[in-house]
Amino acid sequence: MGRTYIVEETVGQYLSNINLQGKAFVSGLLIGQCSSQKDYVILATRTPPKEEQSENLKHPKAKLDNLDEEWATEHACQVSRMLPGGLLVLGVFIITTLELANDFQNALRRLMFAVEKSINRKRLWNFTEEEVSERVTLHICASTKKIFCRTYDIHDPKSSARPADWKYQSGLSSSWLSLECTVHINIHIPLSATSVSYTLEKNTKNGLTRWAKEIENGVYLINGQVKDEDCDLLEGHKKSSRGNTQATSHSFDVRVLTQLLLNSDHRSTATVQICSGSVNLKGAVKCRAYIHSSKPKVKDAVQAVKRDILNTVADRCEILFEDLLLNEIPEKKDSEKEFHVLPYRVFVPLPGSTVMLCDYKFDDESAEEIRDHFMEMLDHTIQIEDLEIAEETNTV
Repeated sequence: MGRTYIVEETVGQYLSNINLQGKAFVSGLLIGQCSSQKDYVILATRTPPKEEQSENLKHPKAKLDNLDEEWATEHACQVSRMLPGGLLVLGVFIITTLELANDFQNALRRLMFAVEKSINRKRLWNFTEEEVSERVTLHICASTKKIFCRTYDIHDPKSSARPADWKYQSGLSSSWLSLECTVHINIHIPLSATSVSYTLEKNTKNGLTRWAKEIENGVYLINGQVKDEDCDLLEGHKKSSRGNTQATSHSFDVRVLTQLLLNSDHRSTATVQICSGSVNLKGAVKCRAYIHSSKPKVKDAVQAVKRDILNTVADRCEILFEDLLLNEIPEKKDSEKEFHVLPYRVFVPLPGSTVMLCDYKFDDESAEEIRDHFMEMLDHTIQIEDLEIAEETNTV
């Protein structure tokens, strides 16, 4: 028995409305959440075409071997940054002409593994053994509208395709619980003088990896309470007249206590190293995570919040380093302090959903630029007035 994918009806409408416009195929990403019994898909977004590729792909006899995996994986990494805790790139889709209807599976398989590998390389956390390790590939024939849904085990590159059920459901996008958390960070990262080959970015990544252990081992209070991880997240909440928990309006406040605060008397081994300098990350970070309202457990909610904290801090550092490299800002002398403002997190409502996605904004970027980037990456229209900036200045 294969996995079941419960898919928001608007995703089906989006896929149906994609016009090949003379191209042999269009590929993209499927976004949602895994659970032990079934997966939920709330968004699909096609990979934006490369300008230089547009003409080459219009020939109807073009082969799927022309699929640009590097471009597709870069899009996946960009989209992954925009997902709050609890949401993942669940897989990939491809829409092809009838001529290519029998020539899609190998290309989809390669693309799915390439996307997963690229996204996973940037994470500060690892999947647990209990988590679902299957990712989905979806093929749609543009002419017949026939759907082929398959899954592969991401831990086994040699795994065979397994059939999966693809079922549409209305109102799925409103069936989510939100968790909100503000984390005040003050991360001190020494720059090793002995490892001169380490770049600033690599040193920072190593420092964040050490900090990630504090976040992983912290205690999480939900609405001020510590709850057993196997407890039902909605335990004690009001039931509707039909007997269903009214979960769609619930928002949970989460507070994090790290081990450094909890175990102030705990003795540990100190490490002494020669440093050429240091990096300090300071600021208040707004975090959000979403859990589907079908029998959620406390451990699932806490895990989603943890990963959002780790993702958003790491992503901001990566975006800053990309900006510094792009603008070629010269390094200052060792004796001088250099301050940079990390990008703000901007929350954006997913149209027709209670879920909010995010993007990142520097001070000199306009709201119009964020809107345009959102539309380019996720292929959905948003309104500028819906952009929500809820953070103070964060510096490095």
